[in-house]
Amino acid sequence: MKTYLNTLLIATAIVLTALIFSNAFKNRNKTNNSISVTGLGKKDFVSDLIVWSGYFTKKNMNLKEAYAELDKDRENIKAYLISKGIKSEAIVFSAVDINKEFEDTYDNSGNKVKSVFTGYRLNQNVQIESNEVDKTEGISRQVSELINSGVEFYSNNPQYYYTKLSELKIEMIADATRDANIRANKIAENAGGEVGRLKNANMGIFQIVAQNSSEDFSWGGSFNTTSKRKTATITIKLEYEID
Repeated sequence: MKTYLNTLLIATAIVLTALIFSNAFKNRNKTNNSISVTGLGKKDFVSDLIVWSGYFTKKNMNLKEAYAELDKDRENIKAYLISKGIKSEAIVFSAVDINKEFEDTYDNSGNKVKSVFTGYRLNQNVQIESNEVDKTEGISRQVSELINSGVEFYSNNPQYYYTKLSELKIEMIADATRDANIRANKIAENAGGEVGRLKNANMGIFQIVAQNSSEDFSWGGSFNTTSKRKTATITIKLEYEID
């Protein structure tokens, strides 16, 4: 009896194993019965907002006099910018930064002997944020006029931005999705199948680089602010079932 039961169990196990392998063979392609494609959305655009800044400085042994000289320069800078067509409300001055400066002397062994106070150095930043990109850009290139008038002014490179970035990104996502769908249908058609249900969708990195440049893309996403004319790209990865 025991031998009969053992034989029955073994036979049952063989049948179940055969059924499992048969089912696996029939469905061996189901897990792979899908296709993944990547679509690209790309847009060229021109920045509509510029941020330009610089700073000016004065040095004097007397702090009160240094302040008075800096105030004079500030008024001259503001008047100059307004004369160039910059609106008064677009001009923002920062708080004054004050530093005591010293001149150190050393002996022949390189040890500091003494520090002599040489005066107060006052610095102040000015920033312009404007939608008049071309006008502000032109003024940033003419700062030598301020320097020639006696103002110790140091200009930074303008930074360029786009205020409709959210709308642009939505358009690009739609373009990338259409591109991916076209690719999927073309691949399925060439393989004798049809695109079925969308299984998964993933958005890639959003990148902004200078137009017609060799600027590198970044895995974390590039965001160029140094060029007025830019190119934005985004990728969408779609996974479809194939019928």
